[in-house]
Amino acid sequence: MTGNGADFSLRSVPFAELRGWSEDDPSALFAGLRNCHAQIRDVKPYRAGSLGLTTADLLPLLDAAATFTPADARSARAFFEAECIPFRIERRDAQPGLVTAFYEPEVQVSDRPDAIFRFPFYRRPDDLIDLDERNRPAGFDPAYAFGWQTEEGIRPYPDRQMIDRGWLDGRGLEIAWASSKVDVFFAHVQGAARLRFPDGRLLRITYAAKAGHAFSAIGKLLIDRGQIKAADISMQSIRQWLADHPDETDEVLWHNRSYIFFREAPVSGLDLGPIAAAKVPLLPGRSLAVDRLIHTFGFPFFIRAETLTRLDQGRPFARLMLALDTGSAIVGSARGDIFTGSGDQAGELAGAVRNAAEFYILIPKRAAARYL
Repeated sequence: MTGNGADFSLRSVPFAELRGWSEDDPSALFAGLRNCHAQIRDVKPYRAGSLGLTTADLLPLLDAAATFTPADARSARAFFEAECIPFRIERRDAQPGLVTAFYEPEVQVSDRPDAIFRFPFYRRPDDLIDLDERNRPAGFDPAYAFGWQTEEGIRPYPDRQMIDRGWLDGRGLEIAWASSKVDVFFAHVQGAARLRFPDGRLLRITYAAKAGHAFSAIGKLLIDRGQIKAADISMQSIRQWLADHPDETDEVLWHNRSYIFFREAPVSGLDLGPIAAAKVPLLPGRSLAVDRLIHTFGFPFFIRAETLTRLDQGRPFARLMLALDTGSAIVGSARGDIFTGSGDQAGELAGAVRNAAEFYILIPKRAAARYL
């Protein structure tokens, strides 16, 4: 079966072909499935990706999960075996898929600026508008999902360099101020953060919008310049390089013109992650960010990454996950970002993940008939 995207196809496989499936315990996914069910029922359906799977296709699985509580790992696996058919996502170029990882950083902040806390997290500006095929100006980069509404018309929004240099000063958009521009930058990359104030108060912020410019990885820039070896690239090595080269930090950070705006979110259940693009809390270790232009939120994906052993005590990564988020750098049918959790330990786990992986999507049986 060929997917609607030109660069991949789907091939149905038995569960027995999913290496590591028989050892996985997907019990944690049921809380996520119930949350997706409530979001779809009470708020609105998820937008379908180009693969063609819709919320209506997902509902039989969500309805069944709403009244099912697994007794153990085996019964949890049996539920998915009864409800779904796995399909391997096969790229046309025969290359494997790719997984990276992300986390929710915790950043020390102040609710007022001073000589130390001077780097803001911003809310969405009111002159930033959503773009689609109805209002995107002729000749405007089709990758831009946001634009700047001016009296003369829609233009590209100011980029990271302009905003860092004060473009938004005086507009009252600041949520809080951090002491490190690098901490702010990496919160942008992750798309969320927990902010800790001096009195111990915690505030969650999560993605609200972006300035519109394409994401450009500063790690690739440092590799291309010979500053860090490709084999050594990680969030930790990038942070260390920036700390060692403070005079070059702005230039490197400004290479990524993309700029993220946030909204405040309640801190409910620190064992759960932030509420992300699917409008439900992320499940640490079980949530996957996918390309939403192709895939639809709420569908289960089984990910097998033979060389990714840092997340499972030396064993190859093999887990069933839920597609609950997306990101500027997550592009392609077999591309995913694993949510490792919140705080420094989760950051240590996420920072060095960049591994080849097998991607399988589990499709409820009624909808699966279209892809057989």
